Amino acid sequence: MSDAQTIAAYNKEADRYAELAKTDPAQEGLTSFLELVPIGGLVLDLGCGPGHTAAEMVRRGYLVEALDASAEMARLAKELHGIDVQICDFANFNAVGRFDGVWASFSLLHAAREDFPVSLANINRSLKPNGALFLGMKLGAGDERDKLGRHYIYYSEPELVSLLADAGFETLTRTLGQGLGLAGRVEPWITIISKRPN
Repeated sequence: MSDAQTIAAYNKEADRYAELAKTDPAQEGLTSFLELVPIGGLVLDLGCGPGHTAAEMVRRGYLVEALDASAEMARLAKELHGIDVQICDFANFNAVGRFDGVWASFSLLHAAREDFPVSLANINRSLKPNGALFLGMKLGAGDERDKLGRHYIYYSEPELVSLLADAGFETLTRTLGQGLGLAGRVEPWITIISKRPN
């Protein structure tokens, strides 16, 4: 996520986002995701926000590395949960065979369309064999900037499954829903759990 306006919006709305995160719909998929990760395994929280999910994974016995592009989100993660966050753009993320799982919950929906396949390929490369990926995205078509200034790229369910397959992932489960976002709109979303084959 290199869009300066999007990052600025998250910095400005960090406290309000932390409140909304208490009802994060992705949390329902956390247990299913962690069933694919060995206890004590290393998980990357890519776009960790205020750190609520990273803290829960640590509580359940996992090692977590957390990244976010927003300095204010990183501050909250440390302040609220004791989570140290590396502040960096997701496009600069690069690791090889390091993680047992990657949690990318509603973070890559800000990646430019041309960068999204590259991000998925980078995540695949960062995983160990049989490593798991949790991906949360909003459903739709095209792109837009919301009233807070955040830039979104939308995909259909078939597009996402195809892009994951192209990046070398095997889709395991898909969950559909809708929810009220920070900008005050109810929008459809999808979470996908997939894995990198052995």
